[in-house]
Amino acid sequence: MTDIRDDAPAATAKHASATQNAAREGLSGEGDTLIARSVTINRSRDDLYRFWRDFPNLAKFMENVKRIDVRDDCTSHWVVAGPGETTVEWDAQITQDVPGEAIAWASTNSPDVSNSGRVEFRDAGERGTVVTATIFYKAPAGFVGKLIAKLFQREPGIQARRDLRRFKQLMETGEVATAARTLKQREEEIA
Repeated sequence: MTDIRDDAPAATAKHASATQNAAREGLSGEGDTLIARSVTINRSRDDLYRFWRDFPNLAKFMENVKRIDVRDDCTSHWVVAGPGETTVEWDAQITQDVPGEAIAWASTNSPDVSNSGRVEFRDAGERGTVVTATIFYKAPAGFVGKLIAKLFQREPGIQARRDLRRFKQLMETGEVATAARTLKQREEEIA
């Protein structure tokens, strides 16, 4: 008898489909892709949770988020840049909210990109907090849609890694580092 149990995180498990793995993570909805990314941030769980839970803050470090409109304590409307000049919109409903520990959501109203996910905040001792974002989604146009999103650097797996890195920078230093000059810097050079 072969034992194929897998104790790896659901996003990396080898013996199940993305749907089965998402169910293991407590995620629901339509989807065919499960991703997870983590970063350790030198701040307390409570600080990071409070900042993240104030959803308009997410546009400060999430490169593709144009805006998040909070409708009530559990519902928000997201407007995100898509490939090319397109935008993708959806409503999200909070499905779990444990202060200082986790926030989970699921998209509603038949969005362009069906998605659900969870952000967890775990103590990392003196190093701060491990923040893990797990996202389960279904891209429009299936494989071709995913390929186009990757070409335009808009694929959620790519964005999650970059966004968590920017979240770390913002929470540890108060700003997101960039190699680009700001408008103010250009004006000072001209003057």
